[in-house]
Amino acid sequence: MRGGCNLKINQRHSWTLTVEEAIAIQEQLQAEVITVDQLKEPVQYVAGVDMGFEADGTISRAAVAVLSFPDLQLQETSIARRPTSFPYIPGFLSFREIPAVLDALEKIKLTPDIILCDGQGIAHPRRFGIACHLGVIVDIPSIGVAKSLLVGKHQDLSDIRGNWQPLIYKGETVGAVLRTRSGVKPVYISSGHRISLSTAIDYVLRCTTKYRLPETTRIADKLASNK
Repeated sequence: MRGGCNLKINQRHSWTLTVEEAIAIQEQLQAEVITVDQLKEPVQYVAGVDMGFEADGTISRAAVAVLSFPDLQLQETSIARRPTSFPYIPGFLSFREIPAVLDALEKIKLTPDIILCDGQGIAHPRRFGIACHLGVIVDIPSIGVAKSLLVGKHQDLSDIRGNWQPLIYKGETVGAVLRTRSGVKPVYISSGHRISLSTAIDYVLRCTTKYRLPETTRIADKLASNK
């Protein structure tokens, strides 16, 4: 087992920004997103990150859960809080959430091989959702696992676990709508960084047991919302 986190956080910009400045950063950093597989094999640790808010949204509460893979046993968790510095605006989730997520990631000792984010990857108006933004900053393969659709359209999906349909936006496949549990609402998967869509779908399914969400996301969500 690997020990001692060697996470390298490359702070690429300030987090105190106007919307116009945030758009410029998304467009600049999107060029660095890699949507082919660059994973370290074998994958030993998978992490979920999620966010909650306290004090009427003025305090961001980020959670990280690191699980062993493939047995999905919880190995480590961390929580970090900081003042919320960016408003809630659809399409700009990363600027609101990543500062606290980075604080939480700095606390962990195990380096995850893949990070599953509660949000979008390239299935985003500027192809740069939170999974892309975080993946580029920490240079770790990342996957967007969103509970709702942000952009794109897809064909009808069967009710069987593992079935998926391409998510099409402006004529391009930007992700997949994936049934992680038979008869339950799907999730929306997209590449974040250093991982292909097909590989992202595979790992999301392998990280999902008897619930709709991957265990990484489910545990991080409980920590972030103090459930």
